Amino acid sequence: MWDFSIGRALGLMGRTWPFIAFRMVVYFGIAVAYVLVTGVGAGIGWGVGAFGDADFQAAAALWGGVAGFGLTAGVLYFLREYILYIVKAGHIAVLVELLDGRPVPDGRAQIEHAGGVVKQRFGEASVLFAVDQLVKGVLAAITGIVQGIASFLPVPGLQQLVGVIRAFLRIAVGLVDEVILAYAIRTGSSNPWGSARTALVLYGQNYKVMLRNAAWLTVFTYGLAFLVFLVMLAPAAALVWLIPGAWSAGGFVFAILFAWAVKVALIEPFAIACLMEVYFKTVEGQAPDPAWEERLSSASRKFGELRQKAAGVAGTGGFGGGWPGRGQMPPK
Repeated sequence: MWDFSIGRALGLMGRTWPFIAFRMVVYFGIAVAYVLVTGVGAGIGWGVGAFGDADFQAAAALWGGVAGFGLTAGVLYFLREYILYIVKAGHIAVLVELLDGRPVPDGRAQIEHAGGVVKQRFGEASVLFAVDQLVKGVLAAITGIVQGIASFLPVPGLQQLVGVIRAFLRIAVGLVDEVILAYAIRTGSSNPWGSARTALVLYGQNYKVMLRNAAWLTVFTYGLAFLVFLVMLAPAAALVWLIPGAWSAGGFVFAILFAWAVKVALIEPFAIACLMEVYFKTVEGQAPDPAWEERLSSASRKFGELRQKAAGVAGTGGFGGGWPGRGQMPPK
């Protein structure tokens, strides 16, 4: 059914507990910020609305809450590069080292160590963020290629099946792109663009294995997140009751927020560890297939951008970015 070890992934979660705790602080802090700022906005609106009738006051509280929610979303939008750089990429860095059997520090030193590794590979948050955005675009193109291949196969019902798989992969792209970043860290390359290019080609030529495992992990991830959402409905409704001019949809929105926080802080790292294990094991010893590079070049403008940026880095030759496994040469 799947090619990853749940026990090993849970073990990696335990050994990277400083990052799990760090993620919980960051993402639950974001959820709490949404609730608090929304509540403050609703309170201000309620106060302003006191100058009008009851309907005006209720509307003012509602729009005040919406403004607070939007303000928080705007601030987090500008912090997204920093969160990717410090939280997600750092955790990926220590997971890579543990998967390769190398020791990592414990406690706060683990976070500092990971930060040094990420900085060495990507330099600045803006570079990592740019690589990540291009990778997501290319992954979307790969799903299109898979659906195109299936359209030529005379198998009844295959199109519907591929459509379902494509929907799964669209959701799972947030996991797959982090696996591509993990490859860039693992190879030790100073050219993140070249590493991402190589990793994407390897992913494309192994799409059957990766699709199957990504689909299973998507079911696990969102199934658990939905259970958390159901559990969070009651406390979220209680929070809404405390907000002036409480709005009926607030409990639903806050429950989604807390379920999202649990997903990205606890469930998502587990899924990423599983997918990293599958990817590294699958591509070990493989060389990138030039036919797949041509497919990606013709199907994705973003892959062309990735090639140009990779070629622009001094010292890049061929595919660049190293081969699977440190120091391992591709098969002849």
